[in-house]
Amino acid sequence: AAASGGRGVKTIRRLIYSEVLAAVLFVALGFLALFFFFDFVDELPNVGRNGDDGYQLVHALAYVALLVPSHLYELLPIAVLIGTIFVMARLAQSSEYTILRTSGLGPWRALRMLLSLGLVFVVLTFATGDYVAPVADRTAQLLKTRYQGRITVGQTGAWIKERQADRAYTVNVGALSPDGDLLGVRIFEFDGRGALASQTQAPRARFADDAAWVLEGAERSEFMTRGTEGVKIEHRSIPSYRWPTEISPEMVSVALLKPDRMSAIDLFQYIRHLEANSQTSQRYEIEFWRKVFYPLSCLVMVVLALPFAYLHFRSGSITTYVFGGVLIGISFFLLNNVFGYIGNLQSWWPWLTAAAPGLIYTVLSLGAFGWLVLRR
Repeated sequence: AAASGGRGVKTIRRLIYSEVLAAVLFVALGFLALFFFFDFVDELPNVGRNGDDGYQLVHALAYVALLVPSHLYELLPIAVLIGTIFVMARLAQSSEYTILRTSGLGPWRALRMLLSLGLVFVVLTFATGDYVAPVADRTAQLLKTRYQGRITVGQTGAWIKERQADRAYTVNVGALSPDGDLLGVRIFEFDGRGALASQTQAPRARFADDAAWVLEGAERSEFMTRGTEGVKIEHRSIPSYRWPTEISPEMVSVALLKPDRMSAIDLFQYIRHLEANSQTSQRYEIEFWRKVFYPLSCLVMVVLALPFAYLHFRSGSITTYVFGGVLIGISFFLLNNVFGYIGNLQSWWPWLTAAAPGLIYTVLSLGAFGWLVLRR
């Protein structure tokens, strides 16, 4: 009897897992195809703008294809929600779920079963967002700049601070070239009293292998105080100037690109750099914790979907319930974004700001699940 029960549970698990996986895959492919089309339409005006040697149709297709992992990372939780709701509601409508319940699928076993499947989506979301998407997005940006121009932000580029011993540095990077070099670099050095000690600027710089920047064609101005004589300014032209620094390519990418495009490790290192240089890191801390908690939203999605298996459907009413579930999922992501902005403005704890929407919806979905189980 025990062996028969074990085989029955495996059969039920195999049935539900295969149905949910197929539904989630179908929904994810549909969303990705839609976003691929929208991105491609947005890129069409840029095709051929710089002549035959510029941005062509094949480059636009490659660029849009490289954005797919980022879209998959953003869409996977909502695809899990829609796919799971559809399967649960369909099983309830056809009375298959009632049969599964009489076969030994109790409510808490069903919850554990779906949470186990949700962990698979958690791992997939984390791997996509932390490893595949950042590399693909960086490659896409470099591909586009190779044929269109350069990566920049605002009118003055990105500003980064660093402290070395008793010296403080403020670095301005105008843009990032297609081959990964820095363009329009300015380095301002301040002494222990906060006075400007030197200014170095170069049209181009590259990252060395030994934690340093190599500025090509640098112009350096040193400000030296000579007692009562005032300040003496010494100008030098240096063909290749090496500046030791801990500012890595990833930190420059964080400053020039969107934080949500970076991996959690890169964001963590950048946060430590900001804190070491007495700079505010609230925005990046919230984004880091969102990176940590976002994959766990797949668990929230399967918990939200399970109560739909305990609803009584009339003929043709499944579409309404699925649409309602989609609206619930959209409200979750809207609340997630709203909490991010409010937490940044109100200086809330970053981890609580990132975790609060998931905790709220988990409590609500478990409450709805318990109420339906007790009531029905």
